[in-house]
Amino acid sequence: MRELFDKNNSERRTMGEVLKQTRARYLILLMLFLVTTINYADRATISIAGSTMQKELGIDAVMLGYIFSAFGWAYVLGQIPGGWLLDRFGSKRVYFISIFTWSLFTLLQGFVDTLPVAWTVVTLFMLRFLVGFAEAPSFPGNARIVAAWFPTAERGTASAIFNSAQYFATVIFAPLMGWIVHSFGWEHVFIVMGSIGILFSFVWLKFIYNPKDHPLANRAEVEHIAANGALVDMDQNRRVPGNGPKWEHIKQLVSSRMMAGIYLGQFCINAITYFFLTWFPVYLVQERGMTILKAGIIASLPAICGFIGGVLGGVLSDWMLRRGNSLSVARKTPIVCGMLLSMTMILCNYVESDWMVVGFMALAFFGKGIGALGWAVMSDTSPKQIAGLSGGIFNTCGNLSSITTPIVIGYIIAATGSFKWALVFVGVNAFLAAFSYLFIVGEIKRVELKGVKPETGSPAAAPETPAASPAR
Repeated sequence: MRELFDKNNSERRTMGEVLKQTRARYLILLMLFLVTTINYADRATISIAGSTMQKELGIDAVMLGYIFSAFGWAYVLGQIPGGWLLDRFGSKRVYFISIFTWSLFTLLQGFVDTLPVAWTVVTLFMLRFLVGFAEAPSFPGNARIVAAWFPTAERGTASAIFNSAQYFATVIFAPLMGWIVHSFGWEHVFIVMGSIGILFSFVWLKFIYNPKDHPLANRAEVEHIAANGALVDMDQNRRVPGNGPKWEHIKQLVSSRMMAGIYLGQFCINAITYFFLTWFPVYLVQERGMTILKAGIIASLPAICGFIGGVLGGVLSDWMLRRGNSLSVARKTPIVCGMLLSMTMILCNYVESDWMVVGFMALAFFGKGIGALGWAVMSDTSPKQIAGLSGGIFNTCGNLSSITTPIVIGYIIAATGSFKWALVFVGVNAFLAAFSYLFIVGEIKRVELKGVKPETGSPAAAPETPAASPAR
């Protein structure tokens, strides 16, 4: 009788704990959103300062394109090593070092005007290169943390929210940085943004933990997210002998048709991103005759639409998943529709008034936001043993366009004297992204690695199907 009484009490306590489960994962999502906002604001500093720098330093369009691309060269080179470090040492420590160092290199760019003119451009290129290398673990880290903390049916929304921070960064910081350049000079933009990042790196240390270690997450929350697809044992798995990241795993990933299509799609999606991050403010100043202050304000308007589209795309995708649609349909539909909508930027070549240009760019940005679900797809497909390395490969392929897009647009402008073919170039990339997801990717599902040892002492992972939705 006593044993039955204790068992009933235990069941009641368990039921009470379930009813009172914490929501620490939403704090984690807030941290991802804030760090990604700072990340993209630091990337955009050079574009806001670019037009004024070009005049003061005597830089032509081709040289400015190469300076814009310096970030991309290092960012791409650092992806696979950055992903390996995440899998080897965990997200918290590696991401902290990443935030601190990229912010420091951003701050140092504010002092290049103290150097002789002959050294200014070279030093600026090298500092942008170092910012890119330091930022390399950021998005693989984001995807890794989302996979660990969020159930499958919440993952699209979570990924869309942190990814939409790129637009929020423009909304908040483009007007601020435009005002700083206008009032104090371009070099002060780097000092302000670098200082903000350094301070935030210590906030990151205080609030980021693995699910089972977080002081604000109770057992009920951890069990809930684990039972619905969250990979809560991700960092525990890296301590199983023989299950760490291995370079031969790369071959298994890149030989998959599904992954190849995802990589191509992200390359094309990022071409749109890097047009907005680099040449868009310059387009407003040089092609449309706006002041740098006005360009900073105007650039924030399409970004607001991008932010709305970014959140909406994730919510729509997860809603479709809960309604019983397959993971493939739920992820692909917003991506394809969003990319086709992004092609409307080409219509800017056929209008004269500023408000119509802003309108079409806002529509294109909205579409790009809806379709920017690549990181949700990575959280759905990455093998949990190498989630960081998988994200690094994905971001390597995607960010090759961070190198090519600024340079190609620079040459187009130098050859034609206008941005018209540059907009066509970006629009074609949007079309190719939609094509890739429609005809190359196929079924979206998690990649299972060959030759991986089973985990010991950890609970079995539940199938990645939302509990409330029908089987797919």
